[in-house]
Amino acid sequence: MSEPTPASKVLDRVLVLEMVRVTEAAAIAASRLVGRGDEKAADAAAVEAMRAAFDELYMDGTVVIGEGERDAAPMLFIGEKVGGAPGKGPRIDIALDPLEGTTITAKAGPNALAVLAAAEEGGLLNAPDVYMDKIAVGPGYPPDVIDLGKSVRENVEAVAAAKGVRPEDIIVCVLDRPRHGELIEELRALGCGVVLIGDGDIAGVIATTDENTTIDLYMGSGGAPEGVLAAAALRCVGGQFNGRLLFRNEDERARARKCGIEDLDRIYKLEDLAKGDCIFAATGVTDGSLLGGVKHFKGGRMTTHSVVMRASSGTVRWIKGEHRA
Repeated sequence: MSEPTPASKVLDRVLVLEMVRVTEAAAIAASRLVGRGDEKAADAAAVEAMRAAFDELYMDGTVVIGEGERDAAPMLFIGEKVGGAPGKGPRIDIALDPLEGTTITAKAGPNALAVLAAAEEGGLLNAPDVYMDKIAVGPGYPPDVIDLGKSVRENVEAVAAAKGVRPEDIIVCVLDRPRHGELIEELRALGCGVVLIGDGDIAGVIATTDENTTIDLYMGSGGAPEGVLAAAALRCVGGQFNGRLLFRNEDERARARKCGIEDLDRIYKLEDLAKGDCIFAATGVTDGSLLGGVKHFKGGRMTTHSVVMRASSGTVRWIKGEHRA
């Protein structure tokens, strides 16, 4: 078992539940565009609502993972200052995705979320917007039971042995993408069950922590920023994660170096991506395996379903909110 994460006096001054208000605001705004076929409008609504909600918090926040560089996003861009007490409040690093699953939202599919993670300054990896090869497993396993440097077979067999089952009893979650064709074939050749998801790999990683999903492992490549957010969640509830940045061209390598990353082949573990005390919060936009989506009722009443976690306490709070327009 890993040592308990010490509580942060900095994060103590930012009420954990206040972070849920931020994700709730983004989710409600995006929910009004579910199924409307307009990804950009849904994302813009979530971004604007999340930005406004941050201004209500007493903190001096910096976005380290956000909507892109300053010249590519009007707000919540990397490096932007957020919070209602610049220069006065506690200094917090923020990783966020106001709408994880823009296509999902536009098509009214499952597992769209508004998510954020918060840590003391320097606690979250400033990951470039490139792909990351990922493998994750939930809590209760021996240290280093997974290793991205090993083969798919070796990882499946290691998790199966630790769980006390056969490799063919292992269930693996994978993003349904053409690039994962060989991975899916190899897993099925081992006899594994493969749960394919259309989008939303943050929810896919977190699903390994919930025995009700029956998912044992997450494998495959997805966005590096989403990897940091998922790692923050695992820091709070336990689990293991390995990630390695994937580069398609020299421009992407240059962007990684701009973020201060020198070892481009490094395999990152959980604590490399999200260290120290941290907070993870998410609110469902559409119904999914992790959270229910926003529901609208007559008279302007709405309900939301959220989760907020903290690493130092290991506390997970599931919150149903009722709101009126």
